Amino acid sequence: MPQPPLRGGAVRFRDVLGRLRRLASHYACTDVEFVDALVTMATERTRGWWEEYRGLLPTSFLDLAELDHYATFLREVAVLYVPGLLQTEDYARAVFSARVPELTTEELELRVEHRMRRQRTGLPYELVIHEAALRIRVSDRPASRAQLTRILELSEAENITVRVIPFDLDGFARAASTMTYAGGPVPKLDTVVRDVPHGSGFIDSEAQLSAFRTRFRKVEAVSLDPQRSRDFIHRLVREL
Repeated sequence: MPQPPLRGGAVRFRDVLGRLRRLASHYACTDVEFVDALVTMATERTRGWWEEYRGLLPTSFLDLAELDHYATFLREVAVLYVPGLLQTEDYARAVFSARVPELTTEELELRVEHRMRRQRTGLPYELVIHEAALRIRVSDRPASRAQLTRILELSEAENITVRVIPFDLDGFARAASTMTYAGGPVPKLDTVVRDVPHGSGFIDSEAQLSAFRTRFRKVEAVSLDPQRSRDFIHRLVREL
């Protein structure tokens, strides 16, 4: 009884593979690794967890989670807010509560839940965060203290590196907004995510990817090293 559906599924699977490879040939794409990566992504049969939120959250939330799923590493520069991957529930709830127009309770909690689930990626993650993002209180003192403590805890993980840009750094003018660089299965599938007024903007042009890589290296070079960054955050916690 189950055999016909399995055979049909196999035929459809081979058809997708063939069509993708024919398209690659038509456009004279000879990068085998790139084509293979596209084939793998197009034929993956596991339903992503983010699909549970389709129709409940804006598509940008789903796109971001899917990007995480296929990424091999993440690099981020944060200037005004703690990035979603390191936020506590209280911090995330405060950020979403400030949205205009105001969200319903259900909309708010769905966003917080989605954000917490994104944190389970386990990807290699490098963050350069400005002191402003660490000091801005999106809620009260206890929530701010808990958020900083959470960053300290996560910074000890093998896959997470946190570096701080202090206010008194001379000549810092290289990053005016939050940007995330997601390394794809192959370099041609790398993507930059930038904050835009109504969500997230996705960039994949090589010129802009190259510009971000250069910017990240320069910002990283002048930031505090991981241990000094932890010491810096510890001082901020004591101030609270």
